[in-house]
Amino acid sequence: MIYLVVVSLVWAFSFGLIGNRLAGLPPAWLGWIRLALSALVFLPFVRRVPWKTGLGLFVAGAVQFGLMYFAYLTSFRYLKSHEVALFTVMTPILVALLSDLGSRRFRPFNFVAASLAVGGAAVVKWAELESAAPLVGFLLVQASNLCFAAGQLAYRALMARLDKPLPDHRVFFWMHLGGFAVLTPMALPFVLADATPAPTPGQWAILVYLGVVASGLCFFLWNRGARLVSAGQLAVMNNLKIPLGVAVSLFVFREPTNLWTLLVGALLIGVALIPVRKT
Repeated sequence: MIYLVVVSLVWAFSFGLIGNRLAGLPPAWLGWIRLALSALVFLPFVRRVPWKTGLGLFVAGAVQFGLMYFAYLTSFRYLKSHEVALFTVMTPILVALLSDLGSRRFRPFNFVAASLAVGGAAVVKWAELESAAPLVGFLLVQASNLCFAAGQLAYRALMARLDKPLPDHRVFFWMHLGGFAVLTPMALPFVLADATPAPTPGQWAILVYLGVVASGLCFFLWNRGARLVSAGQLAVMNNLKIPLGVAVSLFVFREPTNLWTLLVGALLIGVALIPVRKT
């Protein structure tokens, strides 16, 4: 559990850094650079694994890191960073639903929770709806939620099925490689263009921090922690970063918002977590 708490604290600052310090850089290129750095972190520790396990880890990483990053980073074009943080509320519900699907059991409480969560998100953003942009951003965040939920559950299952258990740090390179590979076709047009992305030195420093710490070490600690708790506990812990991320975006990065609608929406979202059971 301590791994998940530490990672949530680190990720709380990532929303504001991306939304306020890296705005304007191509999302696919941003994710590609981050995953290249995180893959390099684990390259010295990599070990051979059975090809089926390696392929499974590669695919899980492609979904959890690659596709997730593309949707998540693109959502910042339509939403403020505290809104992105708040709309990740669906992740624990998706973890619970996907876990139910994998174990072939159904809990209707999770659908009630999903409805409440969507209602809370609507109060926060759609009260001031003037265009379709917030809806696009919301759907992109939900796509990233689904990818992140599916990837962490797939990793749990793959590691549990190993004939000879391996330490997580020995196999995690394959996860990052999968994420890097899936973003490569999306990032190459920016790399090969005449006018390539040109981050400032400060932005490069943030990118290195996000790639090595927030993506590299934190993804590793999160997936390691995901193996040590129940699926229900994992579902609930997926939401710890939300109040932290919203608070950092509002009070550190000073993002403007309507605090009353934010509080009402956050209350509905908090209530949504109650039906998500801890077993």
